[in-house]
Amino acid sequence: MGDDTTKSMTGNQGEGNREAAKAYNEDTKKFVDAGKVDKSAAEAKAAIEGEEKSELEEAERIGRDRAKELDPNVHRDR
Repeated sequence: MGDDTTKSMTGNQGEGNREAAKAYNEDTKKFVDAGKVDKSAAEAKAAIEGEEKSELEEAERIGRDRAKELDPNVHRDR
């Protein structure tokens, strides 16, 4: 590996990953500053109110169902 910056950027920081949070915040600010919020919001509204509505609702249902499942890779002593 390279310097400390490279090491911290590639290592697992667990919860509270400062580099990831900083990158997310910077990208979000760029998105807002570029004036893309209103257009994206309108596209999302059109999708959930239009032809894609049932497909999006099904995807949400599948995601919610999977969120309730236990992770088979996590060992629990119960």
